[in-house]
Amino acid sequence: MRGRVAVVAGATRGAGRGIAAALGEAGATVVCTGRSSVAGRGQSDYDRPETIEETAEIVTRLGGIGIAIQVDHLESDQVQRLAERLRDQHGHIDVLVNDIWGAEVLKGGPASWNTPIWKHDLDDGLRILRLAIDTHVITSHHLLPLLINEPGGLLVEVTDGTGEYNASRYRLSVFYDLAKVAVNRLAFSQGHELRPYGATAVAITPGWLRSEMMLDSFGVTEGNWRDALAPNGAAPDGFASSESPRYVGRAVVALASDPDRARWNQRSASSAQLAYEYGFTDLDGSQPDSWAL
Repeated sequence: MRGRVAVVAGATRGAGRGIAAALGEAGATVVCTGRSSVAGRGQSDYDRPETIEETAEIVTRLGGIGIAIQVDHLESDQVQRLAERLRDQHGHIDVLVNDIWGAEVLKGGPASWNTPIWKHDLDDGLRILRLAIDTHVITSHHLLPLLINEPGGLLVEVTDGTGEYNASRYRLSVFYDLAKVAVNRLAFSQGHELRPYGATAVAITPGWLRSEMMLDSFGVTEGNWRDALAPNGAAPDGFASSESPRYVGRAVVALASDPDRARWNQRSASSAQLAYEYGFTDLDGSQPDSWAL
């Protein structure tokens, strides 16, 4: 992917960082955006140490060109300025990844799941929707004109659960459920609008993701994550099928590198499904599939 320009919106940590890193592995120029920067947290909902500059450094270290730009994707004027800067500096973009989330704290842990809508804090629920949906719509509105300048562009909407999986399952709460189903639908609807321009939109879901926050919750690192497995660790057995953030990143690279990627337009897929299709692996050489459990 050398010579191609990708924007990963929400690249500070988790899947976004993994996707940016994998694009760097493939040689891409990766614009890493998010609120948490060395310049300040930028109204981030998390009190976490990761920054977009760290992500950009990882991209460069892996062979790409990492560029960090602090953006709050809820603020339309900030995203518009991002679009203007990208137009001036690059002319167009080849890949746009909408990975903005930021509602992990609001989602809460298992003890707060299955709280009915009339008992759920309304302000928290509405902010979940804003962080998960409004950010993606605002970003697409301003950046997709740069994607359709040339045919072959790829839009990736990152969510939790494929369209098929979510269609028959309740996901944690009304607000979380609506957020994740809506992002799948965004790939479908935007794919309809992008098709005449030779561009493709796909929704991608990782499986059980070993994000920085997930690893911290079990008191492990990526290097020793198996120590969290039962019976001695705090994680349940299903954690054995978890995946590093790089796995979903390699799924994005596989799609972006496929000259026939238009066959995925408007569809949703898991990182494991794409691994079986394209043959890539996680960092340890495995092809984990937590959705198969």
